[in-house]
Amino acid sequence: MDSRVMDVLADRVLALGPAPAAGPYRHFKLTRDSDGIAWLLFDREGASANTLSSEVMAEFEQVLAALESERPAGLVIRSAKKSGFVAGADVNEFRGASNAGLVEAAIVRAHAVIDDLEALRVPSVAVIHGFCLGGGLEVALACESRIAIDNARFGFPEVMLGLHPGLGGTARFTRLVNPMQAMTLMLTGRTIDARRAKALGLVDAVTQERHAAAAARDAVFGRLKRARPGVLNKVLNSAPARGLLASRMRKEAAKAASPEHYPAPYALIDLWEKHGGNKAAMLQAEKISFARLMVTPSAQNLIRVFFLREQMKKLAGAGNKIRHVHVIGAGAMGGDIAAWCAHQGLRVSLADMKPEPIASAIKRASVLFTKIIRKPIEVRDALDRLVPDLDGEGVRNADLIIEAVPEKLELKQKVYAALEPRMKPSAILATNTSSIPLQDLRTSLQRPERLLGLHFFNPVSRLQLVEVVSHDGTDSELLKQALAFVSVIDRLPLPVKSSPGFLVNRALTSYMLEAMVMLDEGIDKRVIDRAAERFGMPMGPIELADQVGLDICLDVGDMLRSKFGDLLPDTPAWLREKVIKGELGRKTGKGFYVWKEGKADKSQVAPNTPQPTDEMIDRLILPMSNVCVACLHEGIVDNADAVDGAMIFGTGYAPFRGGPLNYARARGVENVVAALRALSQKFGGRFLPDAGWESFK
Repeated sequence: MDSRVMDVLADRVLALGPAPAAGPYRHFKLTRDSDGIAWLLFDREGASANTLSSEVMAEFEQVLAALESERPAGLVIRSAKKSGFVAGADVNEFRGASNAGLVEAAIVRAHAVIDDLEALRVPSVAVIHGFCLGGGLEVALACESRIAIDNARFGFPEVMLGLHPGLGGTARFTRLVNPMQAMTLMLTGRTIDARRAKALGLVDAVTQERHAAAAARDAVFGRLKRARPGVLNKVLNSAPARGLLASRMRKEAAKAASPEHYPAPYALIDLWEKHGGNKAAMLQAEKISFARLMVTPSAQNLIRVFFLREQMKKLAGAGNKIRHVHVIGAGAMGGDIAAWCAHQGLRVSLADMKPEPIASAIKRASVLFTKIIRKPIEVRDALDRLVPDLDGEGVRNADLIIEAVPEKLELKQKVYAALEPRMKPSAILATNTSSIPLQDLRTSLQRPERLLGLHFFNPVSRLQLVEVVSHDGTDSELLKQALAFVSVIDRLPLPVKSSPGFLVNRALTSYMLEAMVMLDEGIDKRVIDRAAERFGMPMGPIELADQVGLDICLDVGDMLRSKFGDLLPDTPAWLREKVIKGELGRKTGKGFYVWKEGKADKSQVAPNTPQPTDEMIDRLILPMSNVCVACLHEGIVDNADAVDGAMIFGTGYAPFRGGPLNYARARGVENVVAALRALSQKFGGRFLPDAGWESFK
């Protein structure tokens, strides 16, 4: 929302009627207008967004007690923050929780405040703009009426933290809204816009900012028609229906996550199945369930992941100067990088030697934009920003040139020789290489200080990490600009020093090549993948290799083996033969698996097929931790937390584990080192613990 609109709003609210002073509150502004309506502005002190800390909740309790005593004509709750209503609970207070009893006591106190709001003996209205998430939505649900400004978004993201709603949301949401739809939103963490919220019956009206005050008055004085739960809600909340639907929900949840690794969705389903017909019982059970989840390793590690994301955002800094991006190479990666940059509001020119790859990239971009952009006019605008550029003329005006041609040193250097004379003096030259050291790439450049790496991950629209790679001569100012650019396109930067494979591909290569060795030993590919999935990886290394492309895996494997030798497994000869035959994985329809409609055909494993063993899991997983420690030890990266974040946001490394280094700490460094030594004695020197373990904490 425009800051001027919010300033006007605040002035209007605070100037209505013979308002008293803001009062003794730090986080709220309470006034009363000439109609006797109390206007309460959430405005957490010293924060850009409202969150519900224990201090804020204690003060909210005081405000509600005063309102109950004064009995105004009605209460309208708004936010004074431009960003939105309330972002949810203060997650800082969740970190390190280990005593479920203490957590439950805190939740009981917070519940009492929300219950006081619901029980207030005057009409209460929440007027919501921007985001209304988690605890913020629970505050809104406790009000009699809800009015959404047309830019509002609603959701319960607690599942992303290994939790479920904890301030009464499980009970109030499933009673107000069709419980199947309510449960789906809570189980997935998805958000919905104001129009969808109105259709569900979550809000009573959707309006524009200029009509919000009038709509709020209508709600207070009973002139606004309120959404009411339908008969279907009552039927679906009945015991027989809950039993049947809960069983279906568990099956759907199991497709995405196991209860062992992610207990929160199953706890939510249990909660609704057992108590969905009794609001008081469900509110009581919610407190206990929430407290138990809070102290699980899964929740604490997912909370850690939340803060890793925030920490990596801060690495980006500010001062972006990139307005025009020129991408060279319209293949799968280059085309998708170009599309993502255009989606984020930048002007992009896309060049290739032939028109067909550009046309294919534009078509993929159109499909992507249609999926992720709600308004057709905005889809059109994004496509307008993505300019086909067969002649490569965009390089002359570009602030940033991203090279995304195949992983061949000579080819990349040939491209640089042609474009460097045409670049403007201030432009940055970035390579999307996944493994070639910048020291090798820069040798043919007249101004090597302009070269850096921007290594995106596939699929670009889903994986949030970008490795920002520097060599010893990279211009520090251009590096800052590159980091800021990553933030502008809504991605998370990881600064890394140039080294073969950088961080992520070096770690992933050890993972995937070990899987190839296991295949060579006769272990079924599905058993190998299941071993990784049992650990918690989103997909196994064999399926991942097919996703990435076996040709790319082979190129990267050859490059890294030439640098690290026996620290990596040998590349099997049959892998090279598959690539020669054109069996490259998903993109050709056949690799290790046959691919149909974008999915691997993973037929049922025969009954006599051996189950994954702990040793299989260690062979796949521990080398990644070993490489991460090595990269820290060698100074390729300088922040252990950022390493964990990079592996999670760049590879999907099991988030509930908190990252490969966090996993090593949780398991015990001595235990991990001992396991690596045992594997090295049995399988070879590639498992030898890195020297960095001696100083790792």
